[in-house]
Amino acid sequence: MKHLLLLAFFCCLSAIAVAQAQPPPQLLTVKGVTIDSSTNKPLGYVTVSLLDATTKQSVKAGLSKDDGSFELKAPAGKNYQLALISVGYKSKTVNLTGAGTALDAGKVLMSTSSKQLNEVSVTAAKPLMKQEVDRITYDVQADPDSKALDVLDMMRKVPLLSVDGNDNIQLKGSGNYKILINGKESALVARNPSDVLKSMPATNIERIEVITTPPAKYDAEGLAGIINIVTKRNADQGYNIGFNSRFNSVFGAGYNINGTVKEGKFGASFFGGFGSNGTLTTNSQTTENIFATQTNIDQNSTNTQKGNFHYGGTELSYEIDSLNLLTASIDLFGNNQNQYGPGSSTTDSLGILKQMYNFYNSGNSSFTGLDASFNYQLSFKKSKDRLLTISYKYSYSPNKQLNDNLFSDRFNYPYSLVPDYNQYNDAGNKDHTIQVDYASPMTKQWSVEAGAKAILRNNYSNYHVDDRDTVSQQYVTNNALTNDFNYHQDIYSVYNSYQLKMDTWTGKAGLRLEHTAISADFASSGVSVAPSYNNLIPSISLQRSFKSSSLNFGYTQRIQRPDISELNPFVDRTNPTFINTGNPSLRPELDNTFELTYSNYTKNAVTIGLSYAFSNNSIQNVSNLEVEQVNGKMDTVTNTTFENLGTNKTLGLNVNTNMNLTKDFTLSLNGQLNHVWLSGTFNDQMYHNDGFTGRAFGNIRYKFKDGFAFSFNAGYFSGNVTLQGQTSTFIFNQYLISKDFFNKKFTLVLVANNPYAKFNTFRSTTNSADFYENSISQNYYRSLAFRLNFRFGKLNSDIKREQHGINNDDTKGGNKAGGNSGG
Repeated sequence: MKHLLLLAFFCCLSAIAVAQAQPPPQLLTVKGVTIDSSTNKPLGYVTVSLLDATTKQSVKAGLSKDDGSFELKAPAGKNYQLALISVGYKSKTVNLTGAGTALDAGKVLMSTSSKQLNEVSVTAAKPLMKQEVDRITYDVQADPDSKALDVLDMMRKVPLLSVDGNDNIQLKGSGNYKILINGKESALVARNPSDVLKSMPATNIERIEVITTPPAKYDAEGLAGIINIVTKRNADQGYNIGFNSRFNSVFGAGYNINGTVKEGKFGASFFGGFGSNGTLTTNSQTTENIFATQTNIDQNSTNTQKGNFHYGGTELSYEIDSLNLLTASIDLFGNNQNQYGPGSSTTDSLGILKQMYNFYNSGNSSFTGLDASFNYQLSFKKSKDRLLTISYKYSYSPNKQLNDNLFSDRFNYPYSLVPDYNQYNDAGNKDHTIQVDYASPMTKQWSVEAGAKAILRNNYSNYHVDDRDTVSQQYVTNNALTNDFNYHQDIYSVYNSYQLKMDTWTGKAGLRLEHTAISADFASSGVSVAPSYNNLIPSISLQRSFKSSSLNFGYTQRIQRPDISELNPFVDRTNPTFINTGNPSLRPELDNTFELTYSNYTKNAVTIGLSYAFSNNSIQNVSNLEVEQVNGKMDTVTNTTFENLGTNKTLGLNVNTNMNLTKDFTLSLNGQLNHVWLSGTFNDQMYHNDGFTGRAFGNIRYKFKDGFAFSFNAGYFSGNVTLQGQTSTFIFNQYLISKDFFNKKFTLVLVANNPYAKFNTFRSTTNSADFYENSISQNYYRSLAFRLNFRFGKLNSDIKREQHGINNDDTKGGNKAGGNSGG
């Protein structure tokens, strides 16, 4: 019934808006026919745009019909140009001359071209997606919804990407990937990518690249691939400023400003924002059944969170001369969160109460990400496409956590076993990176890239637990739960890759040699380990281009190095019955990935891909029972950690399409289906688990006259299959109504997210031979938002940015963020 009501609402809204739309008093009609010059036959589905001859801005756009005919209408009394673009054909611009209210452009001949889409200079009509030899690119600025959505919401539309009910990003159904900002690893998204991306409006982003077969110049980390987010950097002589804000019924207000400026040889782009994460109160429940003793543990808790965020970044560029370029960038992100709430825990065996207590947990966490880089790029007089780049980068991302735990109404839970306590953890990483890159075209078809790199990384965690003394009521440090952990990881690498580009074939192949030296020191206990290893990583990409389609094949090996969140031996006892800790003995995971993708970009763009990936020492999140003894009293807790366990195999199918049903009515579908096989031995038990995972996302958009537009987004996420269990499904839906003012310089947007329920319930299960665990948690689901975007200034070209730079994509990224989108 809900779906029928929604359909009826959409139909009524469309009919009312169309009925009320009035045509302008006097219009110019432009007609013509698009013709394939080689066959002299009509050419359908060519993007035809009417441009203002003075400003070069698009006034009206549409597609030619099956018979090649087109007709566009625009206000009379101006001079216009006609711009035509179609995949596989050279773009064309026609000057229109004549008076009156009707112009006939006649037959417009379109000649075929073997050039790639990114060489097309016409900006009036851009395709949403582009398939390259090793990646799929989604043009965010070509999507009209970019004015209304944040970056995290926009990712739901990108092929191969999905966002689950806890706002965790997945690439091809996997959380093992790397996120880059402008081709570089960023401390902004090092720990909580979802928190950062949902705070940034999509108007800041130029495009999102999904690199499924990363070439040799990228570090070997990221099992499923790399997500590269490219920010806007348009500039010319002058300036451009944009302002965006959101007001959300759940998450509060957020503000963003971005801009670019160019004066002579100097150019700069910047963005920044701040806002509230809202005050959110949710409930959670965990039940566990221990088979041997027929014991049931039941926990309930309420948690209130309140926080804020801020972020900013700038890129600076100075052209010394036509051959020498200096660039620099600084990025910063900060997030502060307070949380508090009560809870209860009850344990019974065979219906007899064994233990009970109430607890109250309060705490604060603050995260900061800082990146600073400097690059020098040298071109050569004989060939300006031959480039030498020298780069340095510094990254620093501290994360501080403090929790206070108080217990009351104890039954069979003595103070000597678990006193009131607080725990503190100061963790983070500091990186220094030096890199040299060389790129040169050998011929018109051949090009080569080579380089060397050194990453000097220090991950650290200083943690301690303080117990409250029963007599003095003062907190005393618990030495058994105190340590200083330093993890030094130095990576030295060299790479070489070649690309051959023919008329219809493009191939890229390369090798990357990496040496990793590790030293892990537990300062308080005097324990240290120092393993090292070498990896030779191949990558091969092949693309066969046809008239309006392409077929791609890719193979690569990838490494997943554990990061500080998985290595950190800090024992999180926020919930003393269910504890979490890292594993400093984790080894890197090696993965083999095969890709086969077909793309067709005619009337309705379609991408269909098959992938297969496997690894033999996969890193898995696992849980087991542990018995602790304190003062002769036994207590059983569930410990969750990370281990290198067995095999992980994934076979996947993905489908994406964008359909122009009419010139104003578009439909897009984005879906993926995977089958996952997991196996491994943990705690002397052999585990096997397999199953299907999938997701689907759809978008419907109708553009009315007078600047109004309506969009409906809906998605389904099946949940994950883990070695010991699975997670629940998630359904997402969103309604957007927007209105443009002042020649599209000012936009107002109303957004309704998931209006059917206040909360979404997220479930996860864990199974073992010893116990069964079921966890239920709430996330805020329904929210209403109001967004506005304002832009002024004039900038057309790009500020100079180095073409090669530091890409620290060598550590694991993925599902480390929770929370909800801010609308």
